[in-house]
Amino acid sequence: MTQTVIAFDFGTNSIGCAVGQSITGTAQGLPAFKAQDGIPNWEAIAKTLNEWKPNLLVVGLPLNMDGTEQPLTQRVKKFANRLNGRFNLPVILQDERLTTVEARAEIFSRGGYKALKKDKIDSISACLILESWFENQ
Repeated sequence: MTQTVIAFDFGTNSIGCAVGQSITGTAQGLPAFKAQDGIPNWEAIAKTLNEWKPNLLVVGLPLNMDGTEQPLTQRVKKFANRLNGRFNLPVILQDERLTTVEARAEIFSRGGYKALKKDKIDSISACLILESWFENQ
């Protein structure tokens, strides 16, 4: 069964977003959501979810390289719980170590420093989170 999955790369000022299909295992970036101290515009997220009608949500879980939690980890878990509570969709946490570094390298290879816009980095990070989740299925 083909699933539509939406992934989020949580940040306190911006939340990256990507959508993908389990049949292809690939993701495409969607516009990032602005956030105020980690609180997104929930109506904008609802609009995206209504448009794409995902079966599942994946949220990138920031961990230190040794696998321990970092200060942002608990906020990400809270965000994931709120997604589940508000939209009644299953939410899976996906290890996101190195995705922002990979996203910056990907963007830089395409357009140099001028292409390194924060919203693009967040959306590509969300793509990488989602594609790594597909690979692990």
